[in-house]
Amino acid sequence: MTEMQHSTAASRVKRRHLVGGAAFGMLASAVAGLAGGMALGQGATLPQQKPSGRRRFSEKVIIVTGGTSGIGRAAALMFAAEGGNVVLCGRNVERGTQVEDEIKAAGGIGTFIRADVRNETDVKALVDKTIARHGHLDVAFNNAGISIEKPLHQYSAAEFDDVLNTDLRGVFLSMKYQIPHMLEKGGSIVVTSSSNAIATAANRSAYSAAKRGLVGMVQAAALEYARYGIRINTLIPGTTDTPFIRRLAGMENLPDAAWHIAIAQWAKSHVPGMQRVATAEEIAAFALVLASDDHPYTTGGQFVIDGGKTAQAG
Repeated sequence: MTEMQHSTAASRVKRRHLVGGAAFGMLASAVAGLAGGMALGQGATLPQQKPSGRRRFSEKVIIVTGGTSGIGRAAALMFAAEGGNVVLCGRNVERGTQVEDEIKAAGGIGTFIRADVRNETDVKALVDKTIARHGHLDVAFNNAGISIEKPLHQYSAAEFDDVLNTDLRGVFLSMKYQIPHMLEKGGSIVVTSSSNAIATAANRSAYSAAKRGLVGMVQAAALEYARYGIRINTLIPGTTDTPFIRRLAGMENLPDAAWHIAIAQWAKSHVPGMQRVATAEEIAAFALVLASDDHPYTTGGQFVIDGGKTAQAG
């Protein structure tokens, strides 16, 4: 099997963790309750994040890694809607091209470049092409990530390395090549971690190690580059309704209305606080807040947006 074939096959099972394996059984049970003709209840649809209507990123150049779906896709669309020149990357060319087309159809500026953040050559080329096209770099949203879930002793070394190489080393490589282009005029970097960096669960040792590692790396880097006007912050989202969940649960073909009921029922017993999952747009909107110039004194922070999920863990 070629490296590309291995990557494609692996991507079907290695997704960013959003819902744990044991919880999928409960989620499946919730769906089964709908199959008997139960009327779809109201209130299952998540609230819609309204566009800000602002132009905080006019003339700014933004890189979004992991921008082909979920939070990254939502952020790429939002950055472009606020006037940003967006360059997004990912491994799936079809999805990446679709996001680029959506941005352009809405009157924005967007470019998809295929890049695998595990590959240093790809990451360098992504940044080089961005600079060649736009001349500078102002913002980076380093969001790409995967997860493999199993008991620690069952990981192969290659599996463990793959999670860390994507979620932690991939962010290191991204910042390594982004930061030199921000040293002269400053910039803002937002890194996607996870609520698993604060409170985790069984079978997530690789994912949790990577996501906690991101917090430490961001803290150190924030101290190193503050004097250059570069702000670096960590975004810590809770459980988010993205295509990752539906694929992990094997529910891609479930009607949307039934899916929303099922995930709403799951969240009532698994998300303390608001008892619902987030939308990708809600998380992305907060990433834009951190990336913007609205809060110039903010750097080295860990910003939790999880609906109260981790408030109970202490």
